[in-house]
Amino acid sequence: MSIEEVLRHKFGHSHFRLGQREVIETILQGEHVVTVLPTGTGKSLCYQLPAYMQERPVLVVSPLLSLMEDQVQQLKASGEKRVIALNSFLSRNDKQQALQRLGAYRFIYVSPEILQNPFIIEALKKANIGLFVVDEAHCISQWGHDFRLDYLHLGDVWVSLGKPTCLALTATATEDVIEDIITQLKLTNVHKLIYSVDRPNIALQIQKADDIPHKKELLLEYVKTLKTPGIVYCSSRLWTEALALFLKENGIGNVAYYHGGMEPDQRMLIQHQFVQNQLDVICCTSAFGMGINKANIRFVIHFHLPTQMEAYLQEIGRAGRDGNNSLAVLLYNETDDELAYSLMDMELPHPDVIKAALMYIKFFKDKHPQMIELSSMEQYLLQAVRIDEIHWRFIRYHLEKNGVINGLAVNADFDVDQLYRIITHVALDRVKRKQGKFQAIKQVVGQSGCRRERILSYFNQEMEGRPANCCDQCGIDLFHYQKTKNEKNQQRWEFKGWKEELASLLRQSE
Repeated sequence: MSIEEVLRHKFGHSHFRLGQREVIETILQGEHVVTVLPTGTGKSLCYQLPAYMQERPVLVVSPLLSLMEDQVQQLKASGEKRVIALNSFLSRNDKQQALQRLGAYRFIYVSPEILQNPFIIEALKKANIGLFVVDEAHCISQWGHDFRLDYLHLGDVWVSLGKPTCLALTATATEDVIEDIITQLKLTNVHKLIYSVDRPNIALQIQKADDIPHKKELLLEYVKTLKTPGIVYCSSRLWTEALALFLKENGIGNVAYYHGGMEPDQRMLIQHQFVQNQLDVICCTSAFGMGINKANIRFVIHFHLPTQMEAYLQEIGRAGRDGNNSLAVLLYNETDDELAYSLMDMELPHPDVIKAALMYIKFFKDKHPQMIELSSMEQYLLQAVRIDEIHWRFIRYHLEKNGVINGLAVNADFDVDQLYRIITHVALDRVKRKQGKFQAIKQVVGQSGCRRERILSYFNQEMEGRPANCCDQCGIDLFHYQKTKNEKNQQRWEFKGWKEELASLLRQSE
């Protein structure tokens, strides 16, 4: 069948969306592709359709467990049975059985971390992977250098699998990020298919608040008057809970919070209820929303200023995927800057922490002159020395890169001062880069011209046509985004708490 016939018969679409045909045709020719497609344009089709025209399995590297499970469930709902996610939801027995017959699956979803398991790699080699997909590929550059260092090993994994055709997908990437993706994946002869990141149906509103109480008043007014459903993004877990409680206390009934500190079942339930229109508003961290299959989100509000433009565009892009008018609101107060700088500093180890880790390895060698066991050393570092696990991942990666750690062995014959300078330089350079990205988004907040033009210029793109409701600087008629009288009076389901709702779902399934 032709790609048009597969599109029609398998996916029920009569035509391709922006960029899909070009990406798919290039992949089917066996060429590597890095593509930037705006959110909501159906990036998943770019690897799902080729899977039905080739016999070999498609390996999809996915950044989040919730995203992975959501994509698997969507495929199963469409009738696809040959799909699996190798993650913690699988029992040990189910995982072992899956690994023995991995080549029988059409779609295999994995995280970067599980690809560090040699047994998984051996099973994938036997499966003869035909297409290697990195979904949300900006995470390689955005997360891979800081706290998810296993992203930087994906290139080695790709090589070990025989260099199958590679597709890297993202909705937001600057030229530097695109080059970093290509470098880290070790690709050559790559087709870069880049499309505008602009979403004309999303109006951009930035409003400055006098102080935090004023910002909360503005938030409440927006949530009360805007059409729902909507998302409120915060920079910390505590703020998601505080704002959800604040909205409830002020008459917003169908609201819940979501963050990475919640139990997996709790997060999955909240996500499910939001997708099923049982919740009007989610107060969440950036942990929520990536890949959520919900087309009718009408607003996205940022209660805190994001630390980089890529994250901002990713998050507002969750609105209006049905093509209808949607609103992105950014509430800003000068105190946001202090919180942002604090978060950027916390993401990477302080020089004192780096020095302490290196000195401890030397100390550990003196106590165990015959052999240093990596597992026992790591356990002591995390517990006794109290090095944050995320910071240790960063240090460990650079110890591996500099030959101190090789597999499970540790070579402690290194110069502490020299290695300290090397690792500290990398950490400080990453902080500097983050601060530069933060200054870029602050310029959008502080400027007097068109917000959309400034955002697009960050990605070296130009606006192809000014929408009627562009931004607050160009003029927005908020009437188009507000509830009608009937919507205000409509009685909605009330969220009773995740434990009670989960129990109710279990009772219904009995």
